[in-house]
Amino acid sequence: MKIHCCLLVVCLWGGLPSATFAADVETLLNDIKSVDQQAQGNRQAQQAIRELLKNDDVSLTTVLEAFSGANPLAVNWLRGAFESLADQRLKTTKTLPKKQLEAFVLDTRHDPRARRVAYEWLVKVDDTATSRIIPGMLNDPSVEFRRDAVARLLKQADTLFEDGKKPESQPIYEMALTGARDDDQIKSIVEKLRELGQEVDLPEHFGLLLSWKLIGPFDNSDEAGFDVSYPPETKIDPDGKYQGKDSTEVSWIDYATADDYGIVDLTKALSAHKGAVTYAYTDFVSDEDRTVELRLGTPNAWKVWVNGELVFGREEYHHGTRLDQYQFPAKLRKGRNDILIKVCQNEQKESWAQKWEFQLRVCDSVGTAVLSANRPPRVVPDEAKDKAESGDNS
Repeated sequence: MKIHCCLLVVCLWGGLPSATFAADVETLLNDIKSVDQQAQGNRQAQQAIRELLKNDDVSLTTVLEAFSGANPLAVNWLRGAFESLADQRLKTTKTLPKKQLEAFVLDTRHDPRARRVAYEWLVKVDDTATSRIIPGMLNDPSVEFRRDAVARLLKQADTLFEDGKKPESQPIYEMALTGARDDDQIKSIVEKLRELGQEVDLPEHFGLLLSWKLIGPFDNSDEAGFDVSYPPETKIDPDGKYQGKDSTEVSWIDYATADDYGIVDLTKALSAHKGAVTYAYTDFVSDEDRTVELRLGTPNAWKVWVNGELVFGREEYHHGTRLDQYQFPAKLRKGRNDILIKVCQNEQKESWAQKWEFQLRVCDSVGTAVLSANRPPRVVPDEAKDKAESGDNS
């Protein structure tokens, strides 16, 4: 009797399609997404991909949808799973589901990384997709798609400009600037627009903060000041006077930078100091409660507070500086918000370690400027205008 039962089980197993015993697609995709940043779960992800490849009915867009909420390492695994499936389908059927892939690309609710993968495979089977899709991506939430759309406009405008049709190129450059978020493209556009005699407010385009109150220096000997809570960290008192470095009295001063990239040169504002801490304060008026990105550039150690709450900080010195060097989310409340930055200079004497400066901008996750309702008009001194027109952003 037991033998008969075993034979029956064997017969049933052999007689059913293998897909019946395969784990369902959602479970397999969750197995892939479970890979963490320390690479835990790699073996499970490998097995899940092997199971997915056995199922000819797995929807490619279902795999792409799994990108949402996945960490970067898990996205790499999901991309590998999608590409293996897509390659397998392409070899078997000589095509891919073009309509579904295009609909996925155009649906901005999907993860930008997944949309990009869908686009890259769509263009392999549809050589008209690029000219049909990319022109409409100028204001897309995906920075990559925006970049492609801007690049197409730049190519058109540059051709007109070089052919002597400069007036015709201007509106195209202006349109390109509305969508541009990458600094290299913005620089190229602004250079041409300024050559055409157009004024461009770069700080406004980026959302750079230009007007500050500064106080310092406080002591940072032996780099100890980073963890010292000096008075501005406790309370912002515009009339406050405190004991600073070397027993000097320090108080708040008003400072507005005219730099095209919003760089606040603390050496210029306060004179050169080594082993020193300075605080910079500004207020930002938001028309609603919202989450923004603060993007900071500085070669110095720093901390940032918003409305008295520490948002982020890094204790490192002279590792270079660039636009959007540090990016971190911050919550703004409707109305006035206090933004405080602590900028620490150490005691290194090398020529490359003398910069004591910062730049800060407020934007959304794509890099589109978020402007304060109380943003003052920009006043650009003649020397700053000359610098901007010459393209010198050093």
